[in-house]
Amino acid sequence: MRILVAPDKFAGTLSAPEAAAAIADGWGRQAPGDQLDMVPMADGGPGFVDVLHTSLGGRIVGIDVRGPFGDRVPASFLFVARTAYIESAHACGRHLTGSQRAEHASTYGVGELVLAAQRAGANRVVVGLGGSGSNDGGAGLLAALGATADRPLDAGVAGLEGVTHVDLPPSPDVELVIAADVDNPLAGPTGATKVFGPQKGIPQAQVVRWDAALAAYGAVTGRMVASSAGAGAAGGLGHALLLLGAARRSGVDVAAEAVRLSERTAHADLVVTGEGSFDRSSAGGKVPAGVAARAAEAGRPCVVLAGRVDLPSSDLRTLGVDAAYSLVETLGVERALTEPAAALADLASRVARAWSR
Repeated sequence: MRILVAPDKFAGTLSAPEAAAAIADGWGRQAPGDQLDMVPMADGGPGFVDVLHTSLGGRIVGIDVRGPFGDRVPASFLFVARTAYIESAHACGRHLTGSQRAEHASTYGVGELVLAAQRAGANRVVVGLGGSGSNDGGAGLLAALGATADRPLDAGVAGLEGVTHVDLPPSPDVELVIAADVDNPLAGPTGATKVFGPQKGIPQAQVVRWDAALAAYGAVTGRMVASSAGAGAAGGLGHALLLLGAARRSGVDVAAEAVRLSERTAHADLVVTGEGSFDRSSAGGKVPAGVAARAAEAGRPCVVLAGRVDLPSSDLRTLGVDAAYSLVETLGVERALTEPAAALADLASRVARAWSR
């Protein structure tokens, strides 16, 4: 059989390439005659650049940028055929902010990455949004590109309180693309602060205050843009990029197009995907849903291997998934967390026993 192995990362335990390698290892032990096509995937969040580099090759360009609190941090972008792929989490990710001071976290470093890509000769810049620890509406990015205001744009959402005027920079002389799976607006009940702020460390008691600051900032920069789907992605970084003329696309679609996922699915007999937690959020633009959709288009069966599975069988059918298997249920929580690669390989071996002909 020809098996397409296309998982996302297993957050906190395995990167997407590591997950793909573990699945291939286990599958090969049970069905050594099967041909495995490994296509690690991402949705624009952490791992986006590494996943694309694995499939596309190209050149990784390293650069130090301003981190969320002003210190310099290492970051990089992938350069392939005059397209630069940027992972915004490199400059403002939750791994850099922890759970503290999110109201002061800036996206200035993401703007520096865009500028560096432009200087490197890119005529198209794809910015993966996800895993951010910031909530500044992309004000920091705009500041890095030359925006000015009557309040500091590089001090997080806290710096925006009381803003009444923002002079936007000229749009970069490149095609900008947002890769994201979030369709929230900038502010309001479903905006960046109220939906994602608490999980980034913004105290619940301050959510209304910082949501109001983002609403005021959105009003003076572009009320229609602020209400657009995706403006609230990555703490509002989507808003800033939309102001600069960026096109918004699903992160999974961007990755799938780059790695020719549809074409490779059509040549497979079975598609295997996975992620850390396969639950109701997975339907909203996550990797397994995107992979399963392409398997359904090609008329190929699709199975999911996940750390946890929390979806009824009716939802699996709706997504185009034929079966889903849980590491935790099959091998236990402790092994899934302490030996994730070995556990995933063992699960893949069991699944191969059921699915390989």
